Amino acid sequence: MGVLFPLQILMFAGDDMQISAVNLQALIAVAFFVAAVVIARMVVNIYSEKWHAPGVVLLYLRVLLGFLLAGAIALGYYAFAGIDIISGRW
Repeated sequence: MGVLFPLQILMFAGDDMQISAVNLQALIAVAFFVAAVVIARMVVNIYSEKWHAPGVVLLYLRVLLGFLLAGAIALGYYAFAGIDIISGRW
């Protein structure tokens, strides 16, 4: 099983093996944080003029970065507290 074991659980889980909503929320928070790191690196490269892009693209990426960080913090906080906010059942 090795390295692919967590992916096998997520991708090939049957009806008896479902990921809980809080754990899915934590995974989404981690994905948002990774995406925010990638976007932040893009912003730094554009700002330092390694990459060329108009100012509107830089503004868009900074706004996207803010929303990704806010989503990662909110989902991570509620996942750590064990509160499910993505299924709508509070």
